[in-house]
Amino acid sequence: MWLLINRFCTKTIYIYRKFRYLTAENPGLFSVTAFPHTKCYKMEPLFQIVMIILPSGIVFLTTYYLVKNFLDHESRKKTLDLKLANQTVLTPIRLQAYERVVLFLERIGPNGMVMRANKNMSAAIFQAELLKTIRSEYEHNLSQQIYMSNKSWEAVVKAKEETIKLINVASSKVSPDATGMELAQTIIAVSSQLSELPSKNAIDAIKREIGKEF
Repeated sequence: MWLLINRFCTKTIYIYRKFRYLTAENPGLFSVTAFPHTKCYKMEPLFQIVMIILPSGIVFLTTYYLVKNFLDHESRKKTLDLKLANQTVLTPIRLQAYERVVLFLERIGPNGMVMRANKNMSAAIFQAELLKTIRSEYEHNLSQQIYMSNKSWEAVVKAKEETIKLINVASSKVSPDATGMELAQTIIAVSSQLSELPSKNAIDAIKREIGKEF
């Protein structure tokens, strides 16, 4: 590109210098003798100015257009390179975020959660402990949402809320003096009535997103 600009500028300067040389060596070149059919006895001053400015204007506009295209191309190339570099860095981080969120969803699955929890307590305390565990796990993974789409994170939030609702519904089905074991059995029974657990729906949504993104 710069070679083309250099050649164009050199050619224009050559023509301009040649014009100046001819007019200096032949003052009558543009006189009535040279052009007897014209009514002008010498070149108009305005025309002389145009002949000086026009090549410079052409060179400037051409240079501006070529340089602008070159800079635009370089800018797009740098932007693309930056995006590729960011993807190289962010891809492992994003995958790790997805893994952590899936692990969270697996941990708050009602059946697995009640099996892991200590049930040697009253149903009311057991309910409070389960809800505390869910909220604690959720808050611990809040930062992962910046690496996920809004749609996937909304599915995670919905799974958390639906799981809390399931535990509360199960708790309402046992007597006030019920044991933690009785509440655990009721939670499993309520879960079995669902076609799919809330956490399973969220995990499927995340898997779909990973399939599209990676």
